[in-house]
Amino acid sequence: MSTLTAQVPLTDPELKLLQTLVYQECGMFFDERRTHFLRDRLQRRLKACNMESFYSYYRLLTSREGKQELVALLENLTVNETSFFRIRPQLELFQKVVLEELLKRKQERRDWSLRIWSAGCSTGQEPYTLAILVCDALAYYYLRNPLPFEMPTPKPLIPPPWKVEILASDINYSALLTAQQGVFSDAQMETVDYTCRLRYFDKIGDKYSVKPALKNLVQFDFHNLKTEFLPQRNDAIFCRNVMIYFDEPEQKRLVEKFHHCLNPDGYLFVGHAESLFGLTTKYHMIHQNNGTVYQKLEAVK
Repeated sequence: MSTLTAQVPLTDPELKLLQTLVYQECGMFFDERRTHFLRDRLQRRLKACNMESFYSYYRLLTSREGKQELVALLENLTVNETSFFRIRPQLELFQKVVLEELLKRKQERRDWSLRIWSAGCSTGQEPYTLAILVCDALAYYYLRNPLPFEMPTPKPLIPPPWKVEILASDINYSALLTAQQGVFSDAQMETVDYTCRLRYFDKIGDKYSVKPALKNLVQFDFHNLKTEFLPQRNDAIFCRNVMIYFDEPEQKRLVEKFHHCLNPDGYLFVGHAESLFGLTTKYHMIHQNNGTVYQKLEAVK
């Protein structure tokens, strides 16, 4: 086959066909403002596959042999923009208000488990940030609310009998692989202060590696939010800057799924520019010091 240099011609009906396929597979919606981005990413995949027509490529995507290429295309359509401690007012609300309430409520019920889901975790900075915030919050809470349990030596990040599970999922396999490795450059660590680096990271050459004790709190897995089989019994869900990829009907379906995935009175965090207004009435919005979270409301009987 010859190496392609020119762009493959693409008609509007062909683009619409691709939009429909992507929407059916993962719920991502590309309106008129984002069709240029879709065309650009499609041309990249056509060139990578050395294909000279959209028809041939579409046949590949819809074939049994084309599953891997479909995954590659979907990965190219997501923008994995993330960082440690992103949107600090929201994270402060999570640590100082939400976690405080959750820990107090659970201790009263003698329920020592905490389960948090980072949906759309990208390369891992968000779930590792959440793990750090939970560890710090638990340490502070334990000082004020000591329990009659013997503390092991050396002192663990999670004081007994508490058990913490942080689920982290994404549709991008390569991003998940990076997240699982837990190794970050100095530039990626820019928003992590010195004390936090010392406690939760090992310096290896010019990189920072997440310490095993923290990494063990996070479980990474592939999840497509379009499906119905999503993690259940979560105390909090972070799905930030993900709904922007969906149209309104799919957004409504997603927040309904999250409602089922949350424990009673659980919390849903969405992106700073995202809102549940007009999508659902099943959540109560909490706004404090420029941070916003939505708390699940139980059905009125």
